[in-house]
Amino acid sequence: MAVLLSRLGAFAHRRRLPVILVWLVLLVAGGAGAATLAGETSDAFNIPGQESTTALERIDEEFGSAGGASARVVVAAPEGETLTTPENAGAIQQLVAELGGLPGVAAASNPLDPAAPAVNAEQTTAYSTVTFASGLGEVTPEERDALLEAVEAAGDGALTVEVTGQAIQEPPHVGGPAEVIGVVVALVVLAVTYGSLVTAGMNLLTAVVGVGIGVLGVTIATGFVELSSTTPILAAMLGLAVGIDYALFIVTRFRQELRHGAPVGTAVSTAVGTAGSAVVTAGLTVVIALLGLSVVGIPFLTQMGIAAAATIVVAVLVAITLVPAAISLLGRRVLPRRQRAVIDPAEAPWREPVDAGDRGFLAGWVATVTRHRVVSLLLTVLVLGLIAIPVFSMRTTLVQEPAEDSTAARADQLLAEGFGEGFLGPLVILFEGEGAPEAAAAASATVAEVEDVALVTPPTPNADGTAALLNVIPGSGPTTAETEQLVEDLRAELAELDGVEASVTGATAVSVDVAESLNEALPVYLLLVVGLALVLLVLVFRSLLVPLVGVLGFVLTVGASLGATVAVFQWGWLTDLVALDVTGPLISLTPILVIGILFGLAMDYQIFLVSRMHEAHSHGVAPLEAIRTGFRQAAPVVVAAALIMFSVFAGFVPAGEPTIKSIAFALAAGILFDAFVVRMVLVPAALALLGHRAWWLPRWLQWLPVLDVEGAALEKSAPAHDRETVAAARR
Repeated sequence: MAVLLSRLGAFAHRRRLPVILVWLVLLVAGGAGAATLAGETSDAFNIPGQESTTALERIDEEFGSAGGASARVVVAAPEGETLTTPENAGAIQQLVAELGGLPGVAAASNPLDPAAPAVNAEQTTAYSTVTFASGLGEVTPEERDALLEAVEAAGDGALTVEVTGQAIQEPPHVGGPAEVIGVVVALVVLAVTYGSLVTAGMNLLTAVVGVGIGVLGVTIATGFVELSSTTPILAAMLGLAVGIDYALFIVTRFRQELRHGAPVGTAVSTAVGTAGSAVVTAGLTVVIALLGLSVVGIPFLTQMGIAAAATIVVAVLVAITLVPAAISLLGRRVLPRRQRAVIDPAEAPWREPVDAGDRGFLAGWVATVTRHRVVSLLLTVLVLGLIAIPVFSMRTTLVQEPAEDSTAARADQLLAEGFGEGFLGPLVILFEGEGAPEAAAAASATVAEVEDVALVTPPTPNADGTAALLNVIPGSGPTTAETEQLVEDLRAELAELDGVEASVTGATAVSVDVAESLNEALPVYLLLVVGLALVLLVLVFRSLLVPLVGVLGFVLTVGASLGATVAVFQWGWLTDLVALDVTGPLISLTPILVIGILFGLAMDYQIFLVSRMHEAHSHGVAPLEAIRTGFRQAAPVVVAAALIMFSVFAGFVPAGEPTIKSIAFALAAGILFDAFVVRMVLVPAALALLGHRAWWLPRWLQWLPVLDVEGAALEKSAPAHDRETVAAARR
């Protein structure tokens, strides 16, 4: 692989302008395609074949579609008054008329209509259901703003007026101030690492080209398949982070080649053959982990994995083609001015010797860790284990709480106070079969006796009497454990009806079913990626114990990452730090996505760090010294890469999108734990403790293929006059 990639790097050097032009054409074509072919994304998360999802489809067939997107405009009377007084009733009538005339609104119900009242028993709180002609996700910003302005204007009078519902939810966005700050921090880290703003800007620009093409491709795909609104953001977040890091690895190796006196062309091909091999291997791990999401059998999760994996593929292709072309164009300008001024880089006074000894912070760090290897190892396991404790109380849901002090949050509060917490997450029971209305009526009394049921409405039959609906209002809120248990209790109670099939559905039931399915798939997926990591690392390092150390470190990373996320987002610790308005269960997607993404990133760090140790050991260096030498060579790049990834992920945390916030926080925390604790402490300490045994491979596994991620084949294939330069650079 190293030789093949080296030839690709040489081609990118010779044809640098055409290569750059091709990528720019792809970017422009992607932008044009996204502008003309993009479709709408969906906020719906469901799993085909589940009871709740199937029942919703049957309800559409039996009772007709529910129509377009809707919102609830909640009205509360002044303290000490009721909504039925002539003055307040007149204000409500006027409000309903105004709502019905808003742009895009198909109908607005009157909460005081005797035929279909929507007012609480005390007549202090009511709501009007505003239905739009457009479907979910299709309400325009102008229509949404008109509704919000009308509600705000109505609230200036005696009545309290707020609005909630899916129709007023803005679609997730990319490119806000928080995300820009993350990119700026990444640029600063790159500038400090390189000592050159031009090189840092080139690194960032190539990553932006890659993520731009990837995200635009995902956007184009929305015109042909229905994708989750989270998918483009996930692709952008992950693609930008790995794109910057992969370019960093290539450029860093290129600079090392120049410092050892290699011509620009040789430096490019060697950098792509060595660091590029590690980039391809690392990128492959991320891609396989993301594609592995399809094994859980959940369509929207499979789509997320495929879209993110496609963006990673683009990032890898950019790293091994566009980046070499760009650095070839810059030549020695990738080095700081002081270094470029030296005519003979091989004799430069700033050149560090092969063995840097114990100088520098990282050299002292690895010396201390490996000297006190047992204490370092135990302390790492203890700290990460303690941080992981909250994961045992983790709860997940699809129900998203509105931002604190928003009109939606205030509307939900009014509804909860007026109608009860369970009104925010009603359950629907669908009865099907001959005599369904009678069966529903007979079951009403039984359902009312189930624990945590606050109210059961009279059954609603369909036109031909073959189906009926029973609305159940829980006593607890939609994200509580009591409501989750109620779904299970109702299903158990209605499981054995004679001649009639009963199904529990509704948004809350869908959330419960999705969360349960994801939780069941989580251990299977974790075993899949752990098994994959073992196989991959055995092939890369031709060792059994090194992969075992890497995988155990990954498990600690995942536990600590999710544990910290539970402590903040579910328990409410340090909420101000992440601009968190409300606490509660994690979004159901968070655990499994975090495992998939962190797996790939953890393997990136493991490969880049340990490959240098393995390279030194394979050249006859003693095990302990090989660890220290490899660490000194690779750790600075891994630290810079981790800081960049942390900055990009952390930039998405305060953005305000609940679905993305917890995922971004978990990934940012996971980067810190994995790069700065597992790879910088646990791995060198464990390998130092193992000594020669770390690199042991049984004879019965000697047949395994050799993945040359360190570029050893380049030294053999290089012309005689280049071998000395290549060998020196590899040291």
